[in-house]
Amino acid sequence: MGRTDYTRQWRRNPFCQEGAKISLMSPEQLQKKFPWINTEGVALASYGLENEGWFDPWSLLQGLRRKVQSMGVLFCEGEVTRFITSSNSMRNSDGEEVNLKRIHEVHVKMDNSLEYQPVECAIVVNAAGAWSGQLAELAGIGKGPPGTLEGTKLPVEPRKRFVYLWHCPQGPGLETPLVTDTSGVYFRREGLSNNYVGGRSPTEEEEPDPADLEVDHDFFQNKVWPHLAQRVPAFEALKVHSAWAGYYDYNTFDQNGVVGPHPLVVNMYFASGFSGHGLQHAPGVGRAVAEVLLGGCFQTIDMTPFLFSRFYLEEKVLEQNII
Repeated sequence: MGRTDYTRQWRRNPFCQEGAKISLMSPEQLQKKFPWINTEGVALASYGLENEGWFDPWSLLQGLRRKVQSMGVLFCEGEVTRFITSSNSMRNSDGEEVNLKRIHEVHVKMDNSLEYQPVECAIVVNAAGAWSGQLAELAGIGKGPPGTLEGTKLPVEPRKRFVYLWHCPQGPGLETPLVTDTSGVYFRREGLSNNYVGGRSPTEEEEPDPADLEVDHDFFQNKVWPHLAQRVPAFEALKVHSAWAGYYDYNTFDQNGVVGPHPLVVNMYFASGFSGHGLQHAPGVGRAVAEVLLGGCFQTIDMTPFLFSRFYLEEKVLEQNII
C-alpha cells in the first residue's frame, strides 16, 4: 500500500480526530488579545483555538498506568542486563551475507537484588526512553562493521533538561496559554496563584552533563530569565520557587521518533527517540506499533519515514521545534 493510500485510509478512519484549529495573528492582534506580551521582534504568532492545549504528563501517565493495571497488565520494574538470541545467515539482493537475529529471552535484574529473572519472549518493544540506545546496543545493534546496516546504531541518548517553577504576583492572568518564544523559552501558568512553569533547551554547546539530575540555577538566571522578561515585562519581578531536572530521549540524528521493527533483530520493535515529544505522540505511536505487531504493517497512518532503516540510508525526518 502506497503513501497516498495510507493517507486516504487515515482520513476515513472513524478513530481519527480532526486536528487543532489554529489562528495566525499579527503583532497588533496578538497585543490586543494578550496585552501583557511585548510584541517586539514578532512578525506572526500562532494561537490554538480548539483541540489544543497543555496537560500534566505525570498525571496522564499515572491514569494510563492505573487503567492498564485494571485490565490485567503486570508491571515489573528492573534492569535488562542481557538478551539471549539466535542467528541465521542469509544473502540480500546484492549477494551480501546478512545475519538475522531473534531474541528468545531477556534477563532482568530485579530491584534490591543481585539475581536476575529470565523472561521468555516472542517480541521485545524497546520503549526505554533515554536509555533505548543502550538497550539496543545490548542486543548487538550497531556492533557490526562501520558503514553497514549491522554497524548502524540507534542514535538515542539521555539529554538533561531543567524545568523551573516561579511566582510573579503581576504576571499574566488565567487566560494565559502555553507560550513558546522565538528564543526557545517556553512557559505556562500553573494553578490559580500566579505561579508559572517553564524553561528552555540548551544549545549543543550548553548541554549539561547527564550523569546526574542536579539543577543548574545559573542557567535560569543567564539563559531563561532575560528572554522571559523581554517577552513578558512583568516577569522582571518573578521569583523562582523550585526546579527539577529530567531526561529527553534525544535522537541525535534528526530529533524525531523511531517507530517499528529493526531490520536485522527481527523481533525487536522501537518506540523511542522522541526528543521531548514522547507523551504527545504516545497514543498514535502506541497504536502504530500495535498495528505492526498484530497486522504486520502500519494501517492508520503510514509511519515508514520513522523506521530504523533511515539511519543507515541517511534519510532525515528533521524535527526543528524542540523546546
